[in-house]
Amino acid sequence: MAITKNRLKEYREKKSMSQEKLSEAVGVTRQTIISIEGGKYVPSLELALKLAKLFKCKVEDLFGL
Repeated sequence: MAITKNRLKEYREKKSMSQEKLSEAVGVTRQTIISIEGGKYVPSLELALKLAKLFKCKVEDLFGL
Protein backbone atom coordinates (compact mmCIF):
# COMPACT_ATOMS: atom_id res chain seq x y z
CA MET A 1 0.00 0.00 0.00
CA ALA A 2 1.33 3.42 -0.89
CA ILE A 3 1.22 6.59 1.13
CA THR A 4 -1.49 8.82 -0.30
CA LYS A 5 -1.42 11.64 2.24
CA ASN A 6 1.79 13.58 2.62
CA ARG A 7 1.58 16.94 4.37
CA LEU A 8 5.29 17.41 5.06
CA LYS A 9 5.64 20.47 2.83
CA GLU A 10 2.60 22.09 4.44
CA TYR A 11 3.99 21.56 7.96
CA ARG A 12 7.46 22.72 6.91
CA GLU A 13 6.11 25.92 5.37
CA LYS A 14 3.96 26.64 8.47
CA LYS A 15 7.19 26.69 10.49
CA SER A 16 8.92 28.82 7.82
CA MET A 17 11.63 26.19 7.46
CA SER A 18 13.68 25.63 4.36
CA GLN A 19 14.22 22.12 3.07
CA GLU A 20 17.87 22.49 4.08
CA LYS A 21 17.04 23.44 7.69
CA LEU A 22 14.55 20.60 7.97
CA SER A 23 17.03 18.09 6.60
CA GLU A 24 19.66 19.24 9.12
CA ALA A 25 17.16 19.05 11.98
CA VAL A 26 16.29 15.40 11.31
CA GLY A 27 19.68 14.20 10.02
CA VAL A 28 18.98 13.50 6.36
CA THR A 29 19.95 15.13 3.07
CA ARG A 30 17.96 17.89 1.43
CA GLN A 31 17.38 15.50 -1.46
CA THR A 32 15.58 13.12 0.93
CA ILE A 33 13.21 15.91 1.99
CA ILE A 34 12.60 16.82 -1.65
CA SER A 35 11.84 13.18 -2.48
CA ILE A 36 9.45 12.76 0.46
CA GLU A 37 7.60 15.98 -0.35
CA GLY A 38 7.35 14.93 -3.98
CA GLY A 39 5.92 11.53 -3.06
CA LYS A 40 8.86 9.65 -4.57
CA TYR A 41 10.23 8.32 -1.27
CA VAL A 42 8.48 6.81 1.73
CA PRO A 43 10.28 7.74 4.95
CA SER A 44 11.40 5.08 7.40
CA LEU A 45 9.48 4.78 10.64
CA GLU A 46 12.39 6.39 12.47
CA LEU A 47 12.41 9.39 10.14
CA ALA A 48 8.62 9.73 10.25
CA LEU A 49 8.76 9.76 14.06
CA LYS A 50 11.53 12.39 14.05
CA LEU A 51 9.49 14.58 11.72
CA ALA A 52 6.35 14.21 13.84
CA LYS A 53 8.30 15.07 16.99
CA LEU A 54 9.82 18.14 15.34
CA PHE A 55 6.42 19.39 14.18
CA LYS A 56 4.71 18.35 17.45
CA CYS A 57 2.10 16.27 15.66
CA LYS A 58 1.19 12.63 15.09
CA VAL A 59 2.80 10.66 12.28
CA GLU A 60 -0.74 10.18 10.93
CA ASP A 61 -1.05 13.96 10.58
CA LEU A 62 1.96 13.99 8.24
CA PHE A 63 1.49 10.71 6.40
CA GLY A 64 -1.41 8.37 5.73
CA LEU A 65 -2.70 5.61 3.51
